[in-house]
Amino acid sequence: MPQDDFYAKMRRGMPQLIAQWLELGQDTPERLALLLAETARVTRIGLPETTPDATTLRAWSEAANGEEVPLWAARTATFLLAQMPARPLPHDTDEACAWAYCWLRNHDFASLEAAESALPMHLHDPLADALPAAWQDRCGLRLV
Repeated sequence: MPQDDFYAKMRRGMPQLIAQWLELGQDTPERLALLLAETARVTRIGLPETTPDATTLRAWSEAANGEEVPLWAARTATFLLAQMPARPLPHDTDEACAWAYCWLRNHDFASLEAAESALPMHLHDPLADALPAAWQDRCGLRLV
């Protein structure tokens, strides 16, 4: 039986974030991998040592759980997806947990209310349960 706590759900949802980036990004997987890494570097979301190739990006998107997905990649995918005009949404609870976790990691909010109000409008309902759980996880110092 898989673990059902927030952190386990979030890790299981990370590959889905990468899969959405591959699906909705309007370029080749090679270029999407480059965009992901360069965006991470420019925004200082992360500092990937190397730029992943298309094969690596696909492997991350198909991983059984998020342990194989670097945090910078999931955080950057969330950053990019949240800004897309297509208004992508999480497909399930695990992915919603990953979105919420990365949303909090990408910003420095003083309160849960500030984090909720900063969400793009289309993400309010899909993250209504996940964001408070991510906030509680953050307050438990797991997000350090």
